[in-house]
Amino acid sequence: MGRAVVVEGPGKLSVVRAEPEDPGHGEVVVRVEWAGICGSDREVLAGTRPEGFVRYPVVPGHEWSGTVVELGPGTDPELLGKPVVGEGFRNCGRCAPCRRGDTTLCTAEYDETGFTQPGAWADELRLPARLLHVLPDGADLRAAALLEPAACMAAATLLAAVVPGERVGVIGGGTLGLLATQLLAASGPAELLVVDPRASRAALASRCGATDFCSPGAAPGGFDVVVEAAGAPGTGALAVRMCRRGGRVVLTGLAGHETEPIAPADLVTAAVTVHTVFGAPSRAWTHAVRAFATGVLDPAPLITHEFPLEEADRAMRVLEDPAADAGKVLLHP
Repeated sequence: MGRAVVVEGPGKLSVVRAEPEDPGHGEVVVRVEWAGICGSDREVLAGTRPEGFVRYPVVPGHEWSGTVVELGPGTDPELLGKPVVGEGFRNCGRCAPCRRGDTTLCTAEYDETGFTQPGAWADELRLPARLLHVLPDGADLRAAALLEPAACMAAATLLAAVVPGERVGVIGGGTLGLLATQLLAASGPAELLVVDPRASRAALASRCGATDFCSPGAAPGGFDVVVEAAGAPGTGALAVRMCRRGGRVVLTGLAGHETEPIAPADLVTAAVTVHTVFGAPSRAWTHAVRAFATGVLDPAPLITHEFPLEEADRAMRVLEDPAADAGKVLLHP
């Protein structure tokens, strides 16, 4: 019998014994090696996730890596024993958005691993085989647990469509911002600035490919592309101000309480093109996995803390503690 972390409701987290489940048709069972914790998991525990985007009780965990250990009927036998990561959105695959590749915009009822379906804060995870992305043999599964947030940033960088020689800004020096920085650096920008109020992030930003670093108050303008990956109040408006007239802005963050909303007049007069990202469609996952497999993307330096599954509550407290200056926190079943 395995274990799983269950959130019964807001503020109610416990580790329980979990009965193994046989995979159904087209499904696999994955032995979870590593699982990440992100802000949306904190929302699940706090009870602040928007209505319809969580179903209690739930096993969290939408960021993970593992090994396929069991196959259901109708699955490719070659998957057995493979190192994998997997998409979280349980899209229908039939509606118009799914057919054009926008799998995170599926018109079916919202359904996602770790929020409405059991997630990877457990010894094992059962999911449809069609959502898997196979990694190279011997891949670093600890680092691979960050491929879900990397895929979200891959979606942003694909929309940004940076070409060599452009000036690029990234707002946010946390996990998402620095994953975006690595992917954007591969496009050959003339300048790649990371903006974050924490000066302690400068060295890591440089390691991830940034050419410069500054605080939000010192952020210059005139950038061809600005990717917002902080999700803090005012960062969306800052992204627009940093962008040159006719430039491109990609918004990925969600501020819990916005104090400086973007004014439509500012967008019109600046003629800025604004893109938004909600999760990672399959094409973004493919981009992130390929970048990881070739060494262009290295999430490992962003990991700061690791905890066994039984200490999930302690891991959550570390994330809440500003003094910990936590980057990516992982659970290791």
